[in-house]
Amino acid sequence: MLRTALRNVLAHKSRLLMTALAVLLGVAFVSGTLVFGDSVAGSFHNAAAKNLKGVAASVQADGASGPGGSEGKPITVLDTELARKIRALPGVASVRPTVNGTATLAAKDGSPVNADNNWQNLATNYLPGKDGKDSRFPLAAGRGPAAEGELALDTRTAEKTGYRIGDTVRFATDGPALTKKLVGTVSTDDPRVAAGGTLTLFDTPTAQKLFLQAGQFDEITVAAKTGTDERALTARVQTLLPEKGARVVSGADLAAMQSGGGAGDSGFFAKLLMVFAGIALFVGAFIIANTFTMLIAQRSREIALMRAVGASRRQVVRSVLAEAALLGLGASAAGFALGLGIAAAMRPLLNATGADLPDGPLVITSSTVVSSLAVGVLVTVLAAWLPSRKAAKIAPVEALSSVDQAPPTRALVIRNVLGTLLTGAGVLVMLHVTTLQTLSRSDLQIAMLGSGLTMSGMIVLAPLLSRPLITLAGKVTTRWFGVSGKLAKENALRNPRRTAATASALMIGLTLITALTVAGYSTQQAMDKQIAQGLTADYTVSNSFHRGGLEPGAADKVARVPGVAAAVPVTSTGFGTKSGRAVITGTDPKAFGKTAELDFRAGSLRDIGPGKIAVSDEFAQKAGLKLGATLDVGTNTGKTRTKKLTVVGIYAQTRAVQDALGTLADVFPYSGTKKLDKVLVKAGPGKDAGLERKIRAALGDSPLLKVESQEQFIKAAGGAMTTALNMMYGLLSMAVVIAVLGVVNTLAMSVFERTREIGMLRAIGLDRAGIKQMVRLESIVISLFGAVLGIGTGIFLAWAGGSLMTSSMTTYEMALPWGRLGIFLVLALAIGVLAAIWPARRAAGLNMLRSIQST
Repeated sequence: MLRTALRNVLAHKSRLLMTALAVLLGVAFVSGTLVFGDSVAGSFHNAAAKNLKGVAASVQADGASGPGGSEGKPITVLDTELARKIRALPGVASVRPTVNGTATLAAKDGSPVNADNNWQNLATNYLPGKDGKDSRFPLAAGRGPAAEGELALDTRTAEKTGYRIGDTVRFATDGPALTKKLVGTVSTDDPRVAAGGTLTLFDTPTAQKLFLQAGQFDEITVAAKTGTDERALTARVQTLLPEKGARVVSGADLAAMQSGGGAGDSGFFAKLLMVFAGIALFVGAFIIANTFTMLIAQRSREIALMRAVGASRRQVVRSVLAEAALLGLGASAAGFALGLGIAAAMRPLLNATGADLPDGPLVITSSTVVSSLAVGVLVTVLAAWLPSRKAAKIAPVEALSSVDQAPPTRALVIRNVLGTLLTGAGVLVMLHVTTLQTLSRSDLQIAMLGSGLTMSGMIVLAPLLSRPLITLAGKVTTRWFGVSGKLAKENALRNPRRTAATASALMIGLTLITALTVAGYSTQQAMDKQIAQGLTADYTVSNSFHRGGLEPGAADKVARVPGVAAAVPVTSTGFGTKSGRAVITGTDPKAFGKTAELDFRAGSLRDIGPGKIAVSDEFAQKAGLKLGATLDVGTNTGKTRTKKLTVVGIYAQTRAVQDALGTLADVFPYSGTKKLDKVLVKAGPGKDAGLERKIRAALGDSPLLKVESQEQFIKAAGGAMTTALNMMYGLLSMAVVIAVLGVVNTLAMSVFERTREIGMLRAIGLDRAGIKQMVRLESIVISLFGAVLGIGTGIFLAWAGGSLMTSSMTTYEMALPWGRLGIFLVLALAIGVLAAIWPARRAAGLNMLRSIQST
């Protein structure tokens, strides 16, 4: 039977080609993802190990730093005296006191570099040895910084910003712009820099002045003498540390922490890819099952003869499964090779989008090879299992009677009942989802269960749904294309299971694409409304530094800019209530109305003043507040300070203001940063196109400064959503490509089994063009059937699942992107036309007499 299986694979290799391609693409997706994930993780690990080469232990200040000192700089317990004590320990070869901070650069053309991720913009001290060089940062050109007015950059950063040695570099650490002269460039293996960050080096006194206090450090790295046990040395260092304020980490653990950050991001991406690889393989399973079902129907006489000469049902099943295993193994091996190419291409492709993954070789593990091959073989064998059982049940006399028999009525009834139950259960679960109001993990799991049940039910019900929908489409094809259109409809209805299986592969891809499109479009519309809701300011000025802010006088400086009608300072702070944490915003109530619109249910902006606040309706309901109620607002900074504020107004919840609104004088003293969060700017009549540049100049043009118009803010928020959707489309396109292969495969095999019928049609007068048109229309009808099911199911899932967004986005309403949905239908039409090219040419090229004589 094994020889028979091998002979059948070789004899029908042309008919199995599309199936093999489906398995190949799915396995390539899987293997490429696995190899890519292992390779990137290995690259980050190697880069971290190389960057920390020789580091046996690292002493770090807890939380990086403590409260500010007299100059407002953080204070740490790591100082020169502690470094001296550690250096005197047995086994210590050297110590390196380090100052760590962040410095966001302005490129030579003035544009901020990586300002939205300034935590990646590393800054530290350059610590030269006796030879004047720092072994941790080898010089690439020039020299290291040695004075307050000097700095050095790593080579990647210098290239990215366009600076050359001798240029004046503009940067910011937490606020105002600073300038220093570039005196050298260095190389670094720090994986954080390789992952897209920047590196700026200062001499030690300058770094301490910028980030800490004189004589203090954030970190002390320890190098061990040859033969010293790293763990034992780490333990000895621990004995010198105070009980609070510092901790020691071994070099190995530090390398793992550094490599884990970048590898974690790429690991998440690898998991996402694996999900879509699973979808592609699931779609491929339909093609495999369809192919083996058709092959078994076409080889029914051969199977009957095998049974007649003594083959048992079990042997028939084993023979079919052996064919599937051989096909899966061969396609998986080719898919694994293609996956290596995908993995190799993925790194430069992602780097081109700004990922900045470190270089490194492809890492191919034995588990990856085994997993990839096993997945391909297992999916193929499982998909062929039902067809194999069908083959085993065929009696010899029954098989000799016909090539293509309609499915038993009882089997279709059972399938329809099962499909109805699954679809009904899925719809009920999704209707329950519409009553949920949160994005909690449990609610998401319920929504995923309902979506899975609904899609499974639609797949099972597809044969039942195919008859009315294809009959309706057939009326159009018959009216427009005559006999060819009618024959196309009859061919599609001849075997509902086959048509349904072919259309279902396309349906799955379009269901997911449609659901993502509708949900994404609706979310984008809601975000646009929410961003603009209550905010009428033309510009919002803020600081991109995560712990930064704007100086208290920033609003006054902006107000003096020609073309500015109003500049309103805004700050905020959190405070505790019986109902939980809340946020109060402080501003100038008189001017605030020029940059924001609040819908007051009681009171007005004019009522807000010293000791008087307004609260949102949602917060008032949650906290049980009414007009005249008092609220204690305060903070705990060594000693608790509170202030009683009276509620004089209630407004509708809006994004412009959160839970409560008071005066700047009442809120500012309780702000943790003692800085403004932002300044809202209203431009004067005849808005000046260059006003943004003037505002930046008035505030020192710091690289950390963000001056955004409403349009820019909305576009930035929408850009993230568009990028995410485009990535999803790209990943789901693999499932659509596999579905196209399924349509091609079904049509090609259908042409083969209808060879005699096509010959008879030619004999009674249907020309080659009519044959081509018949096959093409059949392909279009099947594709449109899958598209209608997919788009309809996707819209339903997006509608039901969208209710989960209402808790975090009150403006959310489902909005249908009719233009994109129309594109999906046109895409299905194009798929039908393209998929029919080869089968139609093959059908039209058949010899009429030989076709009639075929058996």
